[in-house]
Amino acid sequence: MSGIDDVTLERIEREHPRGLTSAEILAFFAAHQIALSEATLRKYVQLGLLPRSVRVGRKGKHQGSQGLYPASVVRQILRIKEMMAESYTIEQIQREFFFMQGDLRELERTLASVFAKLAGILRERSPEGYTKLLARQVSEARSMSQDLLALLGAIETRLTARARVERAAAS
Repeated sequence: MSGIDDVTLERIEREHPRGLTSAEILAFFAAHQIALSEATLRKYVQLGLLPRSVRVGRKGKHQGSQGLYPASVVRQILRIKEMMAESYTIEQIQREFFFMQGDLRELERTLASVFAKLAGILRERSPEGYTKLLARQVSEARSMSQDLLALLGAIETRLTARARVERAAAS
């Protein structure tokens, strides 16, 4: 449907590891002649189909901050548009396909923040003897959190695959 190949999607994800602004997302879709408005982008975020932007400070004095979306939103928007072309409603997409993604992304962000804080504290206390034990425990906890996120993602994938099969059978 989109005419955007995986190489192009991988390139945009690689070139924007910190994320994309809403203007960059809109420009990307416009360059590929795919309709996407600022209002639609906001609506997808409000419905939980896309993650909220993260405010990131700009370098330089008095430059303020800008909202960045993970580069993966390009793929998500394409997926939403493809499902809508297959006659899914926004409500069906939200309920059957993206019902946990927003929560999982928020959990992933929260865990990343927790681990960043722990790493900072451990760096400050590096001369202390118990720090090696704590560092090992933090590393184990990080690994467990990645396993948890992967397992929850796999569960969501199985549930959404089932919804697709049931929908196809009903057609």
